[in-house]
Amino acid sequence: MSAVVELRDVHVVHRARGGPFGRESLYALTGVDLTVAPGETVGVVGESGCGKSTLARVLVGIQRPTSGTVLHRGRDLWTMPPDERRTAVGAGTGMVFQDPSTALNRRLTVRRILRDPMDVHRRGTKAGREARARELMALVGLPPALADALPGQLSGGQRQRVAVARALALDPGLLVADEPTSALDVSVRAQILNLLLDLRERLGLALVFVSHDIQTVRRMSDRVITMYLGRIVEEAPADRITDEARHPYTRALFSATPSLLRPRAPIPLTGPVPSATRPPSGCPFHTRCWKADAVCSREMPEVSAASSPGHRYRCHHPVQEDESTDDLVRESLPRELR
Repeated sequence: MSAVVELRDVHVVHRARGGPFGRESLYALTGVDLTVAPGETVGVVGESGCGKSTLARVLVGIQRPTSGTVLHRGRDLWTMPPDERRTAVGAGTGMVFQDPSTALNRRLTVRRILRDPMDVHRRGTKAGREARARELMALVGLPPALADALPGQLSGGQRQRVAVARALALDPGLLVADEPTSALDVSVRAQILNLLLDLRERLGLALVFVSHDIQTVRRMSDRVITMYLGRIVEEAPADRITDEARHPYTRALFSATPSLLRPRAPIPLTGPVPSATRPPSGCPFHTRCWKADAVCSREMPEVSAASSPGHRYRCHHPVQEDESTDDLVRESLPRELR
């Protein structure tokens, strides 16, 4: 079965203000390769500014790459005629944005918001679109009485349910959720996460889930990718990403997540955080990595495969498979503090 979406050597470079001549390049994505299979959930983790949201926009066709290929169901998205591309993206993908209060048109009722994608793509009859809007409300757990409510009359959780329903209006094969719970109260987050999981199972959706909450990403995903400075530095099955990650940055990222069941000290990262406008030579993580040497600062590491299927990483000096995070905490400390 062909992939729902596939990225091949995708680069995104923005022109930003600054620099000696008033403009400089910001490298948002660099050399990204990613395949999302039907029915699969891929989690995306990394620090702010690492390119997660840019990746999400590329996947749904909002952001055109500077170079590289984006394939939807095996077809090159950016060589299609514009009308065909709009149809392919509009019908084949859906996106749930971070803040539902700004993602929804505050002047439209819930009914109109849900009907809008069908109106734009002329899907079915008017009566059929109305019926589909009611069906979508039931699908995401919204009572029929809210059909004529405006977004400002809804709670944050209800608004995000409307956003999810709108993203599903045209039966897409791929749903991209970019920080879908970060603007919600803690009490509501679990409801939205459970809703996404339920919809994935019921509808057979491929789901790309982007979040700062890396433990939630791990629990929701089949596969997790770690991004650093616009690059994918590791890709692993979700059940192996915490304790068997081979890239030092992935281990450091997951060690910084608090856990009541397994409390431990985080791996300390020192050294300068590089800028996306002036990325360092070689491995982008070498300025903060306790394993880095001269090779790391000169050469970009090739993609290597771990012993477990589906586990790949980019690192000259990877963490050994039997090394615990506690071992790495001690290793990363200055010698006099070990």
